[in-house]
Amino acid sequence: MGVRPRPWDTTPTHPAEPFLATVHRLTPARPGQLHPRDRIWYASYGSNMDAALLRYYLRGGRPPDAARTYPGCRDQRPPLRSEAIEFPGRMYFATESPVWRGGRAFYDSAADGRVWGRAHLITAGQFSDIATQEMYEPPGADLDFDQVLADGRAVLGPGRYQTLVLLGHLDTVPVLTFTAPWRLTEVPWTKPTGRYLLHLARGLLTDAVRDASAVTRYLSRCPGAADAWTLDELAALIAEARTGPRTG
Repeated sequence: MGVRPRPWDTTPTHPAEPFLATVHRLTPARPGQLHPRDRIWYASYGSNMDAALLRYYLRGGRPPDAARTYPGCRDQRPPLRSEAIEFPGRMYFATESPVWRGGRAFYDSAADGRVWGRAHLITAGQFSDIATQEMYEPPGADLDFDQVLADGRAVLGPGRYQTLVLLGHLDTVPVLTFTAPWRLTEVPWTKPTGRYLLHLARGLLTDAVRDASAVTRYLSRCPGAADAWTLDELAALIAEARTGPRTG
C-alpha cells in the first residue's frame, strides 16, 4: 500500500527546487493600482492549465474524455503566451463536477500555502467567455472588472467559479482567476478523478519547468486528493500524463 501524505505539509517539494527559477512568482497586487485593459493574464490552477483542454473553451467542442460540449469563445484565437506561475494560497478539490464525475479544483486565497499554475495571456473578452462557461452560462457578454481591479476580489454570484480574484500582475498586465466564494474549510473535500488530474499534471509538466516527482508531491498535498490518492497512484498517473494528451 502506498504512503498517504499529510495534506497540510508545506515542506518544499525538492531540497533545491531549481526548476522554480523559471516560474513567475506572483505577489498580491495592490488593489486600485491596475486598470482595465484589453489584455488579461488568466491564471489557471485546475484543468485549464492543460493547453489541449483550454482549446475547447476557446474554440468550442467536446473533449474526448469529458461529458460536456463547450460553446467556445467569441474570439477563438489561442493565447499570446502561457507562463508557469506560483502564487500565495491553497488549491483544493471540492463539490462534484458533472463533466469529470469527481472533485474539481478551487482556490482559497486566504489559506497558507503556494499554488502552482499557468497564466494565459488572452483578451478581456476571452477571459469573460471562459469564466462564463465555467459558470455553466452561455458566453457572449463581457464581465465587469471594475470591482476586482479596485478591491482585489469581486463576488459575481454564490456559486462555483463566480468569484474573481486579482492575484497580481505580470509585465504590468493584471493576473486574474476565478474560484468559489467559500473557504476551503467551509466545504467538504471531494476526490478528483484520474482523468481530471491528468489535465492538471499535463499543464504543470508543460515546458519542463517542473519535474514529474515534484508535480506528484504537489498534487498529493492538495486537500481532496491527499486522503484519496497515494503517492504511488499519483506517480503512475503522472507517468501517463507525460505521454501526452489523449486523441480519442
